[in-house]
Amino acid sequence: MKKTQHKILIVEDEKPMAKALALKFEHNGFDVKNAYDGREALSILKEEKFDVIVMDLIMPHMDGFKLMEELKKTKDKTPVFVLTNLSQDEDKKKLAELGAHEFFIKSNISIKQIVDEVERFLAK
Repeated sequence: MKKTQHKILIVEDEKPMAKALALKFEHNGFDVKNAYDGREALSILKEEKFDVIVMDLIMPHMDGFKLMEELKKTKDKTPVFVLTNLSQDEDKKKLAELGAHEFFIKSNISIKQIVDEVERFLAK
């Protein structure tokens, strides 16, 4: 029996990081789409549904906080895993209020660990 292929949207403006995440998720059987800022992500989300969104916070055009606000307004329930260099408690609190599922500090986690966390979440 073929395993269901999960769809993931990676929203990351640092292209080397976006590519590394995409390659690791694809290697683990995910169908991956990249967006390089929040506006592009919103446009993609109007056309397609995803099982998970992995996103950065600091991006051009529309940052991750604004993207989370927009997702909340449109009642999009796609689980969001935030991947950032920001580590203030108030950032974590605001993201939790906006509905972020998980919050990772880039310097404290490997790409493999991110993929493992998303897989564990989807296996529930």
